[in-house]
Amino acid sequence: MTRRWWPVVRLLAGAAILVLLVVRFGTGAFLGALRQVDGWSLSAAAALALLTTVCCAWRWSLVARGLGVRVPLPAAVAAYYRSQFLNATLPGGVLGDVDRAVRSGRDAGDLGRGIRAVAWERGAGQVVQVVLAAAVLLLLPSPARASGPLVAGALLLAVLVGVLGAVLCSRALPRRRSSRWARVATAALADLRGGLLARRAWPGIVVASSVVVAGHVLTFLVAARAAGTTVSLVRMVPLALLVLLAAALPTNVAGWGPREGAAAWAFSMAGLQAADGVAVAVVYGVLVLVASLPGAAVLLAGRLRRDRGKVPRRAGVAHG
Repeated sequence: MTRRWWPVVRLLAGAAILVLLVVRFGTGAFLGALRQVDGWSLSAAAALALLTTVCCAWRWSLVARGLGVRVPLPAAVAAYYRSQFLNATLPGGVLGDVDRAVRSGRDAGDLGRGIRAVAWERGAGQVVQVVLAAAVLLLLPSPARASGPLVAGALLLAVLVGVLGAVLCSRALPRRRSSRWARVATAALADLRGGLLARRAWPGIVVASSVVVAGHVLTFLVAARAAGTTVSLVRMVPLALLVLLAAALPTNVAGWGPREGAAAWAFSMAGLQAADGVAVAVVYGVLVLVASLPGAAVLLAGRLRRDRGKVPRRAGVAHG
């Protein structure tokens, strides 16, 4: 019962955040932000999305290769565009990754490995994002610096707890390797060694993930300028990283909800107008959605190929 209702609860949480923001700021904050989107911002967002998508696809190829799943880069780019479009249009923000994992697993003839490759790839990207956000909050001067060390410490603590947990599990494995959890932990550690921490993989994963984070931050800055925000780049970058961390939470409605709520909170914490934060987040959401439209073309092309591959049944001819 809990598993059945949990996706609904997550969706309702994102919807509740949107409702609260509309009640607090009115629809004008959203509609006014939409009118600020122009051709220059859309073009810049599309170019940055191409860069980040290629880097994400490269990261996925590196991780998958370590797990024994071959994902060529051109196919990975197309699949990543498709997953981004689905994430930006479907509830939860992760269904596109689920689709990508299942498709790649079936194509490779090993569904489990395909799913694990996508899960590790996304997890590695999140870890790099958290570390970079913590470093920026600690080092970069901004209006949010007073709370920055606390937030950065919490982020780093979460990463350290995860690493420590993996180490402790690895130490405990030899005692009961026949149990189900021991087998799961053994497979996870093998994936970490071969897919993420291997010498041929981890430098590329770190570089690709760092470029992806930088691209998303730049897109947020483009959205801020399009929304009319005149805050300096140095002050805006820490706020962007905080909003992007919230945007990764799977409690959204096609990407909307936590991102706008976090923007309102972050801007307010920095001594800025919360409504301006909502406006920037709304413009960012529109830019991300438009930049993901190549994924719709990939989705449509795949559907057309499947339709052409279907052989219509020919009706028999009766002879008198």
